[in-house]
Amino acid sequence: MVMMNREMYEKRMKDEKEKRELVKNDPYRLAYHIQPPMGWLNDPNGLCQIDGTYHIYYQYSPFEPKGGTKLWGHYTTKDFIRFQEHEPFLFADTRADERGVYSGSAFVEDGTIYFFYTGNVKLFDCDDYDYCNNGREQNTILVTSQDGFHHTEKEWLLKNSDYPQDMSTHVRDPKILKRKDTYYMVLGARDQDSHGLLLIYSSKDLRHWSLFDRLSIPDFGYMWECPDLFELDGELFLVFSPQGLEAQGLEYRNVYQTGYCKLELDFDTMEYQFGPFIELDRGFDYYAPQSFLDEQGRRIQFGWMGMGDAPYTNEPTLKYEWQHAFTIPRQLHAKEGRLYQTPLKELEALRNEKKEFSFENFSYAPETKQFELDIHFDHSKPFVLHLNEDIQLSFDGSILSLSMKESGYGRDMRGIELDAIEDLQIFIDASSIEIFVNDGYTVFSSRAYPKEGWKLSLETEARGTIVYYALNKIEVSDGD
Repeated sequence: MVMMNREMYEKRMKDEKEKRELVKNDPYRLAYHIQPPMGWLNDPNGLCQIDGTYHIYYQYSPFEPKGGTKLWGHYTTKDFIRFQEHEPFLFADTRADERGVYSGSAFVEDGTIYFFYTGNVKLFDCDDYDYCNNGREQNTILVTSQDGFHHTEKEWLLKNSDYPQDMSTHVRDPKILKRKDTYYMVLGARDQDSHGLLLIYSSKDLRHWSLFDRLSIPDFGYMWECPDLFELDGELFLVFSPQGLEAQGLEYRNVYQTGYCKLELDFDTMEYQFGPFIELDRGFDYYAPQSFLDEQGRRIQFGWMGMGDAPYTNEPTLKYEWQHAFTIPRQLHAKEGRLYQTPLKELEALRNEKKEFSFENFSYAPETKQFELDIHFDHSKPFVLHLNEDIQLSFDGSILSLSMKESGYGRDMRGIELDAIEDLQIFIDASSIEIFVNDGYTVFSSRAYPKEGWKLSLETEARGTIVYYALNKIEVSDGD
């Protein structure tokens, strides 16, 4: 059954133009984040750069703000300030992906982009259908492109019978790593005993794949999603999103987690050792990040600023027929076995009005809904930074916490233990908060919906400086 081909999409888009206009009128619409033109957005997919143009694809349900059949939406940019919106790149239009074009990635080599993704099929008419082990297909599919806009016919590379026999029907989200003359594909998986793990396949030609290894951490969640295996500054890291971890104090407080391990993996002997799992982001809304290497050699990452099955909501945007966004683009750096995240340098071009304040009696009500705060402490001391009447960031000398009340629509508190706070770089948009702590040591990302805008004040005995920048909107035009 074809669920959403190009013709179906174009016909329905003509019938629902008024939704797009409704979206534009939302006062909580973001100014400098990637978000869906209408409907639902989740995982970043197929991120890459070719011939100077960045291609940003994303999980997209254009007509269902609570999610539906997934396509790959598409934006391009050369500078992360001016973007073009394009028609969807991949449609659910074959037997192998009839229930949705699920998450995947891009690998660029010799002027060709290789897109690998999971084609989802749900066989609801099976007598023994269940969510985990029967009646569901997870197909690994390849298309290639020379320009990022047009692609070849879909090639069905792997299907359920090509995965180990003890796997459930949850195997998905391919990502490619090349070492020497061999390509490795990593897939997130869940076995039939509900243990999360990583499957690794190898190939010499990007089309014929054989099982290379499987990696796991004992009793570490029932499913690993969206794996991203890459080398950075000579170290190997695995970023992934494990499901099924129980909260431990301030750790693992979201319904699903996202983090990374430094990975020691011998590709010859297949011996491996995971380092500690470290959460990438301590906020309420962060999942399924994907990174890529650009033509300058930078590893750039986007994350989904959302969370599946969360007890909190985005009810204000649902009223306007859309939901979710990406984080701002971040550059990853490796320091002493840890990943640091810093805002991409290009975003500085959004800065407009600049104001400087000291900590003493700081109070300011911005006239704009989008701005940046750069806060530097002379000495680390406890503080409470009020972002509005019911959203605050506080540090008691050992725990940094972000807390919300009514503006959070169910979001309450997230925190992390830290010895000291040296600096904060905070990005505020109409309905989002991203807080970079101690030069990107950790980050808090969250949606928030203040009813009366942002009102800033600081309570502390510390001394330091605050630099405020009003931020311009990114430019988004129709590229087709």
